Amino acid sequence: MHSHLPTPDKEAIALLPEFERLGLDRISLVSTGVQAQQAHEALVCASAWGFDTESKPTFRVGESSDGPHILQLATLERAWVFQLHDPDCRDVAAQLLTRPGIVKAGFGLGDDRKRIVHKLGIEPQGILELNTVFRERGYRKDMGVKGAVAVLFQKRFIKSKKAATSNWAQARLSEAQLVYAANDAYAAIRVWQALGLPSGQPSV
Repeated sequence: MHSHLPTPDKEAIALLPEFERLGLDRISLVSTGVQAQQAHEALVCASAWGFDTESKPTFRVGESSDGPHILQLATLERAWVFQLHDPDCRDVAAQLLTRPGIVKAGFGLGDDRKRIVHKLGIEPQGILELNTVFRERGYRKDMGVKGAVAVLFQKRFIKSKKAATSNWAQARLSEAQLVYAANDAYAAIRVWQALGLPSGQPSV
C-alpha cells in the first residue's frame, strides 16, 4: 500500500529554476506531405515519443471543437508539430499513432484520444497516460506536466496561457505557438525517460 506523496503546489514550483525547453532550432513544423514523410523517418527510429495535441478553443455555449488541429510528437532530441488540416499530414499522423511497439507518453490524454479517434478515424496504439504512472507510485492527484517536471527535475516548466488559448487552426502558427506545442510533448518524453519506464509495452 502506497503512502500518499504530496504534489508540489504553485508557490513551491514558482521558486524553482526554469526547465530548459527546446528552441526553434530543434522544432520542425510539419505542414506538407514531404515534411510529414521526413518526420516519419526520424520518429520511427525512437522507442518512445512524447505526445500531445492542441485544438482551437471554443468560447460559445454549445460550440463543439473540430480538433485536434495540431499533433505534437517529440523524441529526446527534437519535436515535430503536425498541422492536421493537410490531408497528407493527417495520413502520416494516423500511421504514426497506430504504429505498434512505440510508447506515446503524455498527460491528460483521454480527451486527446477521443478527438483523434473522431478526427482521424483510428485508435491510437501504445498510449501511456503519465498521470496514471504517478498515481501508481503514490501521488494522490493528477500530476500534470508542471508537477512532474518539478518532482523529477526540480525545475519549473513554463506554459504560456496566451499560447494555450490561441487559434491552433490558423494556417500560419506563430513562433510562440510552436515553442509551446513542441515543449509539451518534449517535457512528456523527458518525464517518461526519468521515470525509467520500459519501452515497447506501454499500459494503455
